[in-house]
Amino acid sequence: MDHLSSGPRYTPASDKDWGDNDFQLQASDTKRLEKKKHPGKIGVVIGVVILAALVALMAGILVWHFHFRKHQRVNRMYSGSMRITNQAFINDYENSNTPEFKALAKQVISQLKVVYSKSPLLSKYYRESTVQAFSEGSVIAYYLSEFNIPVGQERAVDNEMTSVDKLVNKMRMSISELTFENVVTSALDDRMFLRSFKDNLQFAEHTKVDYVGQIESPGFPNSPYPPNTFIQWQLRADHGYVVKLVFETFELEESCENDFIKIYDSLVPIESLVMQELCGKYLPSKRLSFLSSGNVMLVTMATHDQSFPGFRAQVSQVQTGNRAIACGEKLIGSKGNFSSPNYPNYYPPKTTCEWLIEVPTGKVVKLVFKRLLLSQLGKKNPNCDKDYVEVNGKKWCGEKPDGSVTETSSTNNMTVVFYSDESRVDQGFLAQYEAIDIQNPCPDKFQCRNNNCIKPALRCDGWNDCGDMSDEAECSCSPTDISCRNGFCKPMFWKCDGVNDCGDNTDELDCGCKSGQITCKNGKCVSEKLKCDGTDDCGDGTDEQDCTKSTGGLTVGCTDFTYKCKDNKCISKVNPECDGTPDCGDGSDEENCNCGTRGRAQRIVGGQNAEQGEFPWQVSLHAKKYGHVCGASLISPKWLVTAAHCVQDENSLKLSQPGSWEIYLGVHTQKMLESPVQKRNLKQVIPHPNYNHHTFDSDIALMELDSPVTYSDYIKPICLPAAQHEFPPGQDVWITGWGATREGGSAAVVLQKASVRIINQAVCDDLMGGQITSRMFCAGILSGGVDACQGDSGGPLSSPSGNRMFLAGVVSWGDGCARRNKPGIYTTVTKFRGWIKEKTGV
Repeated sequence: MDHLSSGPRYTPASDKDWGDNDFQLQASDTKRLEKKKHPGKIGVVIGVVILAALVALMAGILVWHFHFRKHQRVNRMYSGSMRITNQAFINDYENSNTPEFKALAKQVISQLKVVYSKSPLLSKYYRESTVQAFSEGSVIAYYLSEFNIPVGQERAVDNEMTSVDKLVNKMRMSISELTFENVVTSALDDRMFLRSFKDNLQFAEHTKVDYVGQIESPGFPNSPYPPNTFIQWQLRADHGYVVKLVFETFELEESCENDFIKIYDSLVPIESLVMQELCGKYLPSKRLSFLSSGNVMLVTMATHDQSFPGFRAQVSQVQTGNRAIACGEKLIGSKGNFSSPNYPNYYPPKTTCEWLIEVPTGKVVKLVFKRLLLSQLGKKNPNCDKDYVEVNGKKWCGEKPDGSVTETSSTNNMTVVFYSDESRVDQGFLAQYEAIDIQNPCPDKFQCRNNNCIKPALRCDGWNDCGDMSDEAECSCSPTDISCRNGFCKPMFWKCDGVNDCGDNTDELDCGCKSGQITCKNGKCVSEKLKCDGTDDCGDGTDEQDCTKSTGGLTVGCTDFTYKCKDNKCISKVNPECDGTPDCGDGSDEENCNCGTRGRAQRIVGGQNAEQGEFPWQVSLHAKKYGHVCGASLISPKWLVTAAHCVQDENSLKLSQPGSWEIYLGVHTQKMLESPVQKRNLKQVIPHPNYNHHTFDSDIALMELDSPVTYSDYIKPICLPAAQHEFPPGQDVWITGWGATREGGSAAVVLQKASVRIINQAVCDDLMGGQITSRMFCAGILSGGVDACQGDSGGPLSSPSGNRMFLAGVVSWGDGCARRNKPGIYTTVTKFRGWIKEKTGV
């Protein structure tokens, strides 16, 4: 963001479910319906008939319940594996068509039948088993067993099947010359029951040393994957190696209820051995990488009615003990880093590692987890009984904010243990250790309760800088702060912004209208009872916004705050455009919605670098011979939105002329401008005619490319908001760009991102000394340190709405960069929606 006092642009160096129904009997003669003193003979007969019918009905229901229903059954499939300890694996066992495979499979099936016969419950319902595969160790058999179970007995059978291993151990005998151990079973995922699919496909891939195999969804990349199909890929590596699976491209339906891929540390889909379930879309730049615990892995895919492009993945093998995937060692020195195996990709299941850290005598070890993502199956308050990392006898797991987990030893030694169980893997951890003086662990800094060290200036500033809120405890609030009843201090400009910043709602008390009233956008207070009554009580229509058809408030009179459809009718719903629901009678609110979508990135916890393709509408504007100067936003194949101050001439630099610019789309790193980056020149530059270079009012401009760009995973338009679109104070938004990473500093090479929030307009104007017009708004972080800066000008302020991003603002100006109490100023795009439509047709 630009200084008002230091010029408008950053200039780098030149080389650079049925409904209920109400039934009523109509009566025109009320006397006929009056109560009689004595029933007539006809009434008695009717009553007897009705009573007999009711008795017959109840008898029928009871007969059905106790006779027919008990014969109602469901087929249930269980998958499992077992180790045959008195057999050795031979290559012929890998092919299900060989006599050796068939002979051993027959023995396994025979023994499974004997095992199930030992359980009174299982023996009654067992139908058959099939052996799916064998693998090394001595020999591991993978099988499916089918049971025909009476309705209501499913859970009992499930419980019995999970205890088959105990049943085998209790038998303590050999049958058919086979000895079993380590029997693992689980019910097959209902979504994978093969009889529910139209097609069932199976493939196999055995990778070798110096050989990379490939698997892909049927038809990829030339056609979508087939619907209503179940597909399995059995993957193997040589003995002594593990399987490595890396997805190069991945695009399935968003909902895992329909289309999904599941990866197993097995050769049959045993749910207790599932490693991960995937759906949706992942960008090619963020490859999904998995490692097995042994030399086998299973990839399954289930598809529904609709079809999407699918996936392609590489299959290779890595030798057990390879340094690239090994973990645990002795670490000596004053500082260093270490991580879970395969970090930042998914760690393998069934893994235990131990690190011994030793720093110089007289010092202690301080350990900070820069990232910590350890699977706990969605538990909100995990006990770390699944995957964990243990330090000083304390276990950490789940998902923690970056840098919030810190441990300090009492001596110069520390032991760190990482453990993952047999299912559901995650991305792991990255840890950093250093030697510190126990007497003074945070020189010239504030020491948090969790032993983090922060700058003293961050103390009592309203932000949880420590990660445990210890920097915001026991604070004396200044007159310019909100003094929360719970003892916290919060910035005054957060008061009455619609967000409970204090945590006890102190900052949202005494904010205009009384309890039981709503605040109209024009400031008027009206009773909550008047909302959605079909009458414009506010005078600006805001009390009739977001009303359903049942309240008569869907179609309303047009005001400045209502959305106008193409047929010129207005609707009360706030921000209806491109939300997936046609609200206008002509459906125009869902037109032109191929915008504002990002590829699914893996979890991003903190950090400043954007993922490649995360903001595919971000454009880099290069002044010829000077490199990156400003940012812009792609709104259609040929049009960009930027800031007017970016296209003002400066001496001999004629930036108002199309020929002075080179446009780069799909950029992530400024020094890497080859594919998938697309370069274009400009046909015309259109600054807003009312732009004021003194006040930065109407700071917006349009650029037309000389030829349209081709959309890709890395190049897509952002959605333009309707003129009535609301971006309320307190909403979290994203700023992005390659601008200076600090005030007066050099430009960033990798696209940067930061989360800020929109600030109340009146507070914004007060903070900025009355310089804010109705065509500007503020967004930022009070404590400073997060802002746009020089070189970010013209770029997007992206606001999430549903599954899309809308262009809320254009980076315009600011008082310095990332200064405390000095938010960034942005051009309000909704104020210029008509002008953009007029000039571009978008």
